[in-house]
Amino acid sequence: MIPTDVTDATYYCQVVDCQWACPAHTDVPAYIRLVGQGRHAEAYMLNRSTNVFPGILGRTCDRPCEPACRRGRVDDEPVAICRLKRVAADLRGNVSALAPRAARHRNAKRVAAVGCGPASLTVANDLLPLGYEVTIFEASTAPGGLMRTSIPAFRLPTAVLDEETSAVIEMGAEVRYGSPVTSMAALLADGYDAVFVGSGAPKGNDLDIPGRHEPGAAAHVHVSLDWLASIAFGHVRSIGRRVLVIGVGNTAMDCCRSARRLGGAEVRVVARRPRAFFKASSWELRDALDEGVEVLTERAPRRFVVEDGRLVGMEFDVLQWDDDATHSTVVGSELLPADDVVLAIGQENAFPWIERDLGIEFARWDLPVVDPVTMASTRPGVFFGGDAAFGPKNIVWAVAHGHEAALSIDRHCQGLAVDERPAVRASLVSQRMSVGEWSYSNDFNPVGRQETPHVELSRRFADLGVEVELDFTPAQVAREIERCLNCDVQTQFSAALCVECDACIDICPVQCLVIVDDAASGANGAVGANGANGAVGANGANGANGANGATTPGSGAGLVFVSTPLPHTGHVMVKEEDLCVHCGLCAERCPTAAWDMAKLHVTHPRAGAQTSERVEALA
Repeated sequence: MIPTDVTDATYYCQVVDCQWACPAHTDVPAYIRLVGQGRHAEAYMLNRSTNVFPGILGRTCDRPCEPACRRGRVDDEPVAICRLKRVAADLRGNVSALAPRAARHRNAKRVAAVGCGPASLTVANDLLPLGYEVTIFEASTAPGGLMRTSIPAFRLPTAVLDEETSAVIEMGAEVRYGSPVTSMAALLADGYDAVFVGSGAPKGNDLDIPGRHEPGAAAHVHVSLDWLASIAFGHVRSIGRRVLVIGVGNTAMDCCRSARRLGGAEVRVVARRPRAFFKASSWELRDALDEGVEVLTERAPRRFVVEDGRLVGMEFDVLQWDDDATHSTVVGSELLPADDVVLAIGQENAFPWIERDLGIEFARWDLPVVDPVTMASTRPGVFFGGDAAFGPKNIVWAVAHGHEAALSIDRHCQGLAVDERPAVRASLVSQRMSVGEWSYSNDFNPVGRQETPHVELSRRFADLGVEVELDFTPAQVAREIERCLNCDVQTQFSAALCVECDACIDICPVQCLVIVDDAASGANGAVGANGANGAVGANGANGANGANGATTPGSGAGLVFVSTPLPHTGHVMVKEEDLCVHCGLCAERCPTAAWDMAKLHVTHPRAGAQTSERVEALA
């Protein structure tokens, strides 16, 4: 077996499933411990060093970290990572002294950003401290992009949005409101050293079926993004009593819940496929159901029904699907009454303002050709990010794109190759304080995931701005923090000190350790580190010996650690990283200190990395 190269920074990074799964690579376990210590300001700034908008994302993130959470593999419910981020944001106090600042002296480089959404604001956040002059062109009258126009205030209060977007703008970004960019050629002609396009995917999809364009239907059929934006800016204040929402993504959930608050008494969400195939987050769907929204499945729109010049409903084909919902059969039809219909069937990019003779190539679905690492387009000096780059995703993806684009812009403006990225750097620091005592809480807490408190139903519909989800109570915070398994505190093994006493194997509560004969295991080809359950092969039954192969966080495929040969027998220590709960019992039990528990510090490349390094030191 090939010994695991633990000097490769990405190896231990992948063990921290939550951080690896987060597009912005936020140091989740570290900020959770800071919250547990009551150090909310430091926890907030640690978050902000990577995800830029902790208060916003603590309410609206799609939470890719949570399905990857190791706790979810122990008792089926991941740590409430997103909500603990919100706790840090809401209790942080005044952090102005810790906030990054623009450089005192400009570097004579000018960057234009199109759209004042999360991607462009992240670019400004990273470049302003380096001396860049950043000008943001925004079509509307307020910052935030789709965070403002598409996320209702009952999920994201305006005050939170204003505070965190202003924190970036007040660093010195110039935002030109009411200034839509109508020509990329004209923007390039203004002599900017780089241009970043973070204009989102602002065009909601329509539904071109019979009846759509009849006069009686046009005024009562609404496209989701335009309709939500009209609500956000106060242009729409009511809706009919009977409302149909077509679609089952998160935008559809925002639409149906908004309709309930605008006067919709009978609000139905209509889905083409069975519920198991919905795109909406489970918590978004749950909140909609709690608020009296009815969900109808396996119905495909056939036509809008207009009588006497008035929309009265929609006719649907009733479908029957096969088990994997890939093929359907029409088994009937149904007429559903409606005074208004909201179409939430996806969104797409719209780039009529980018001339097609500038060297910026476009591909399928009119998406620009963008390098997924550098965020560079096919024209040097023009970069894309957020929904504008690869289509609709979540805010945290836009932030991640903004970081990568800022790094590329910085390198481009310095005359360096944008595809040569600085390496990810990692370091390990022992957490041993004395014999059997560590600097973190390593006891396994069997308590279940805490339920997020909600405002009672009777208050939710009084005002569009009443925030539905509330903060955890102090007791809930304490319990939830103890559920974290501290996956960033890694087991470190020194083969030279091992005497093969098997004490670590005996005490391991999840049986993730085994000592095997290297030669014998190589012969049989599938020795499991946990022979009892035949899990991941120690020598690479999962495809790459597990030591340095790629893995999907939380997938169960896992990584496998293989030590160098042990001094007395030549055997090797094998550990299934996917099973380990980082309890430290192996290190406590080991008589020779061959095992240790060490905190992983990771620095992902950023433009101006010194800022994130300074904040990481707080953890």
